[in-house]
Amino acid sequence: MKFTFYGQNCFSIQFGGKQLLIDPFITGNELAKDIDPESLEADYILLTHAHGDHVANAEQIARRTGAMIISNFEVVSHYQKKGLKGHPMNHGGKWAFEFGTVKYVAAVHTSTFPDGSPGGCPGGFVIWDEQHCIYIAGDTALTMDMKLIPMTCPKLDLAILPIGDYF
Repeated sequence: MKFTFYGQNCFSIQFGGKQLLIDPFITGNELAKDIDPESLEADYILLTHAHGDHVANAEQIARRTGAMIISNFEVVSHYQKKGLKGHPMNHGGKWAFEFGTVKYVAAVHTSTFPDGSPGGCPGGFVIWDEQHCIYIAGDTALTMDMKLIPMTCPKLDLAILPIGDYF
């Protein structure tokens, strides 16, 4: 497992032999100003919700790489209408992908696309295989549901949590 942080909300993980790109916000991200979104590779793009600081480069990268978008039903449907591949999920649901299992978990936040259209319920992801387990909280308030995350997989190796108190 290899983790690369690109700046606010955006990072990639090599997991199960595949490149996972999470919340690709490069354009407009001051912390990622030296990164060319055209240089990023992805087999899968995981989107926690539809806000611009999480989806800014999702379509561009998915179109170029052929990556499958994984998110809630509304977010995936939005991109499928644009001809992109996607796998919709809902809270509590899990799916075994070729790189490992993904469970879509609750997040307490909002989810609206930059154009104002609804983006469904925001979420986070628990991703695991035989060797590793990662929790990606996305943007969320602290919630008692987080106590359930370690029960999802045998051993939680990494938790990626939001910080701050404005949004």
